[in-house]
Amino acid sequence: MTDVTKEQVLETLKTVRGPDLEHDIVELGMVSDVFISDGKVYFSITVPADRAKELEPMRLAAERVVKAMPGVKGALVALTADKKAAAAAPAARPVPNPPHGHAGHDHQHDHGSHAHAPQQPPRAGKIGVPGIGAIIAVASGKGGVGKSTTAVNLALGLLANGLRVGILDADIYGPSMPRLLKISGRPTQIDGRIINPMENYGLKVMSMGFLVDEETAMIWRGPMVQSALLQMLREVAWGELDVLVVDMPPGTGDAQLTMAQQVPLAGAVIVSTPQDLALIDARKGLNMFRKVEVPVLGIVENMSYFIAPDTGTRYDIFGHGGARKEAERIGVPFLGEVPLTMNIRETSDAGTPLVASEPNGVVAGIYRGIAAKVWEQLGGQTQRPAPTIVFE
Repeated sequence: MTDVTKEQVLETLKTVRGPDLEHDIVELGMVSDVFISDGKVYFSITVPADRAKELEPMRLAAERVVKAMPGVKGALVALTADKKAAAAAPAARPVPNPPHGHAGHDHQHDHGSHAHAPQQPPRAGKIGVPGIGAIIAVASGKGGVGKSTTAVNLALGLLANGLRVGILDADIYGPSMPRLLKISGRPTQIDGRIINPMENYGLKVMSMGFLVDEETAMIWRGPMVQSALLQMLREVAWGELDVLVVDMPPGTGDAQLTMAQQVPLAGAVIVSTPQDLALIDARKGLNMFRKVEVPVLGIVENMSYFIAPDTGTRYDIFGHGGARKEAERIGVPFLGEVPLTMNIRETSDAGTPLVASEPNGVVAGIYRGIAAKVWEQLGGQTQRPAPTIVFE
C-alpha cells in the first residue's frame, strides 16, 4: 500500500465546495497545512467565526472524502475560526448551556444522589461540550514545575471525592498522559468518527499520544494545533462527566490561547514552584486567563518542600511560601502545597499516580484537599460517597 501524500490529500479536497458553492476549499485558501502520520491525516479548515456552526457540513464532507482515500486510516479535521472575522464580530452575550446529556437517555437513574457540576454559561462565542458539567485547565507559565503530575493527581483527587472525571492531554508537542496513567494502545472509533476515550484508574483519558507514536516529531503550525485540540475535545465520547481536567502545555502559546479563547473553561488552576522565576512565569499564565475572562480557581505550590526519607527532616530547597504570598497579593485562592518526594517522581515514571497507588497516604490527602477546594470554587458539593479505587 502506497503512503498517502499531502499533495494527494489537497487534490482530493478540491472536490469539496467552499461556502460560495462556486470554488473549492483549496482554491479559496481555507485548508491549513496538512500533516500525515501513520496513515492518519490532520488538518483544519479556516472559516469566519460566526459561520462555524453553519459550515459544519463542509467539515464533514472534507473528512469523509479524505477518509475514503486509499491508504488513509483516519482523519482529524476541525474548523478553525478566522481571527480577523472573529475580531470583527460583535461579542455575543453569554447564554446558559443547554441541559447536558443526550436525547432519549436518562442518566439520573444511574447516579441517583450524584452531585452534578454547576452548569457554567459558555463565554462569548464558545460552544460547550454536551455531557460535561465543567471544564477546568491546569496550566503553568513554564515547563518543569510538575504541571502534568499535578493535573493527573488533581483529576484522581476529584474522582476520589465522588465525581465523574475525565482528563484531556492538550500538550500536543509532548503528550504525557499515556505514560503517567500507564495506558497503551489505540482508541477505538464509533461509526468511523467519534473516538472512544481510553481509561485507567476510573478516569476517561484522551491524548495525542494515543494517536501518534511517541517518537514522532510533532512539527505543527497554529491552525493544526487548534484543529487537533478541538477535535480531541468535541469528537470524543466522554459520556456524562462532572469535570473534565485539561492538562495544558506549559507557557502561553497557540495551544493555550486556543483552549482559553474557544473552549468554555469554568476556570484555571495555575501550578508553580516557590521560586521567584517560576512565580514570574506563573503570573504570565494568570494574566493570559484574565485577559480572556477565564476565572483563576487558584494556585498550587508544587515542590513546596522536601522531607528527607531517612530522618523526616523538612528542607525548603526551593524556598517556601512564594506561591501563597503571590496568591494573596493578587487576590486568588491558594489551593495547597505539594511536597517534593521520591514517591511522586517514582510513581509518575511508573504510571501509578500517588492518589491511586497510595490513596491513604499523606500526599494523596493533600491532592484530595486541593481537589475539594477546586470543586468548591466551581460552586459544587459532593454528595455521594467516594468510590473505592482499586490499584492493580
